[in-house]
Amino acid sequence: MTESEAEMRERLQAYATSQGFVFNSDIDRLNLVMKGLHNNAIKHGATYCPCRIRTGDPENDNKIICPCAFHKDEIKQQGFCHCHLFYDV
Repeated sequence: MTESEAEMRERLQAYATSQGFVFNSDIDRLNLVMKGLHNNAIKHGATYCPCRIRTGDPENDNKIICPCAFHKDEIKQQGFCHCHLFYDV
């Protein structure tokens, strides 16, 4: 069973808080990313980053399940992740 969009948002918000990140303050962008994550969960069975391309290789694709394997380095270097979902405080 796939979690609801609200449950997913709550889970990712809790994750962000625990890591010292915040969500994007641009509500339109935040909602767009959340909708993409939720749609991927329904369509593909996992919250794949909507800003990255799935390869079909499960090992590689597992790296792009939100929060992806790349987000911490991106936030450290740029102040935000590729999707502009998580930002440094």
